[in-house]
Amino acid sequence: MPERTPAIFFGHGNPLNALLDNAYTKAWSQMGAGVARPRAILSISAHWYVPETAVTGMAAPRTIHDFGGFPQELYRVQYPAPGDPELASVVQRILSPLEVRLDGQWGLDHGTWSVLCHVFPEADVPVVQLSIDETQPPEFHYDLGRRLRRLRDDGVLLIGSGDVVHNLHTYAWGGRPVEPFDWAVRFEKVARELIVKGEHAPLIDYGSLGPDALRSIPTPDHYLPLLYVLGAAHEDDAVTFPVEGMDGGSVSMLAVRLG
Repeated sequence: MPERTPAIFFGHGNPLNALLDNAYTKAWSQMGAGVARPRAILSISAHWYVPETAVTGMAAPRTIHDFGGFPQELYRVQYPAPGDPELASVVQRILSPLEVRLDGQWGLDHGTWSVLCHVFPEADVPVVQLSIDETQPPEFHYDLGRRLRRLRDDGVLLIGSGDVVHNLHTYAWGGRPVEPFDWAVRFEKVARELIVKGEHAPLIDYGSLGPDALRSIPTPDHYLPLLYVLGAAHEDDAVTFPVEGMDGGSVSMLAVRLG
């Protein structure tokens, strides 16, 4: 039996991280070097946020440049990882009777490839993406993570890509250095403490955590991938935070590794 894989949440931040050599990308590279090679990756990205649950089923997913206003060099980046139609079918079966549409159009968006180009730069591990159903409440997404947990015992690396804190209204655009906002720091601290304790219920009902949570999560798209990862946790998983930092004052780069 393959060694159980970890479940990892990446704070992916700015798409330009795909091109940069900084503390975040160095840490992502180290994470890739420090994990046993998985047979495949199932990625839940903040950027496939649609009114349904779907899974990519193509053998060769395209690299999606789902952003605007960046240098042309970023649009030339390709991450030609193969897909895994068999894994896509397994995901459909695991999540049944939930209807999971087999998708042949999407591919790998920047929430996935901007991180994986550092974690597995050879792009030789098959990657499948699972969409986030925007019509469903947080507990739905956590439950899907619970159901997908079994994949970790079959050599599949389950990753979520988003940001624990993601408020672009307060983000310091232009790259100027700025101190993290107090509310962002406080919420990230609370989230870390709850993750370490294995107390997931307040993180699912994040609105109960007060104004700092609501300011840190003005929209749920970047937060929900964390719930998939937490849902996939085993009680004996070690919890580590391989990447830390707050970009632009209000985007958390925190990575969470379980197992």
